[in-house]
Amino acid sequence: MMNLLKKAILLVLISFFSFGCSDDDSAPDTQGKAKVSIKLMDAPGDFEHVYIDIVDVMVKVNDNRDGEEGWQSLETINTGLYDLLTLTGGVNVLLVDDFEVLSGTLNQIRLILGDHNTVVIDGVTHPLKTPSAQQSGLKIKINQTLLPNMAYTFLLDFDVDKSIVVAGNSGNINLKPVIRASAEATTGTISGSILPLDVQTQISATNGVDEITTYADVEGNFLLVGLTPGNYTVTITPDPMSDLLPTVLENVEVSAENNTAIGVITME
Repeated sequence: MMNLLKKAILLVLISFFSFGCSDDDSAPDTQGKAKVSIKLMDAPGDFEHVYIDIVDVMVKVNDNRDGEEGWQSLETINTGLYDLLTLTGGVNVLLVDDFEVLSGTLNQIRLILGDHNTVVIDGVTHPLKTPSAQQSGLKIKINQTLLPNMAYTFLLDFDVDKSIVVAGNSGNINLKPVIRASAEATTGTISGSILPLDVQTQISATNGVDEITTYADVEGNFLLVGLTPGNYTVTITPDPMSDLLPTVLENVEVSAENNTAIGVITME
């Protein structure tokens, strides 16, 4: 029993001191989080300009209630006034970049607008009436599953022609947004386990551009996260004091929203 206890203590000490501390943030996510990015674009419309004043982007995750509870701000990085008609033909603006949220179901996205929303018709600027948008935001139903350790990009596509409505005899021009939301998972993961267990081991994956690094846990398991799709070279590097040789695996394929399991690797 004492030998087992000493061995456990030795493993802990090795994990702290053999390789030093890693500042890489790709260690397995034990809290079940995903990363979300949001882009805005527009379908062409029959107007000269349509300016939208974006103040914030919020989401509701794992909460399908219709009320005001449960909304979370995504700390929008590019707030401001945007002419939707410049966001066509593949042009878009990044509103939220890799914001961490709980995994599960992304129920809704909400755009919060400011007071400076206008449309230009025949050279004349008209205010866009958006009373509900200014008070509670433009809500878009999503109901997209977010898997842990994955990154997702949501594209919000305005349909300007359907979103701007002239209100009868009042002359008011109202913004009643028709927005199509599409999502894509943009990353995958690589997992496996390492033997022997009593050797601290670093695992890295590179596609020639990016390199992601993590360490095996005390049970030998590891998970590399945030990998863009493609082929990777995975290098397993044991503690230099162990006299074990590194192991290199070539052409490990990663696809979006999937885990590539490479099984048990026995170092010699």
